[in-house]
Amino acid sequence: MALTIVESCVNCWACLDVCPSDAIVSAEPHFLIESKNCTECEGDYADPQCASICPIEGAILNAFGDPINPKGSLTGIKPELKDDALKEIQAR
Repeated sequence: MALTIVESCVNCWACLDVCPSDAIVSAEPHFLIESKNCTECEGDYADPQCASICPIEGAILNAFGDPINPKGSLTGIKPELKDDALKEIQAR
């Protein structure tokens, strides 16, 4: 199985350096996870490292399409403020 990065990714680069299997690649319009390389960190860590560091809630999905960093869990941004926060981040 492999994880997926979805379009809410803002290419912040946080996940790239923590992936033990080098499965994350820089792409447009957002980072991607190469499924053939993704191990979901099994054998290396208890939790997928990309999801543990990703500041954008719901940007990383498991093989079932469920977010593994759910709304508000990492960012503390209330869901109703997400769009404004993303615009601010992307404007930087």
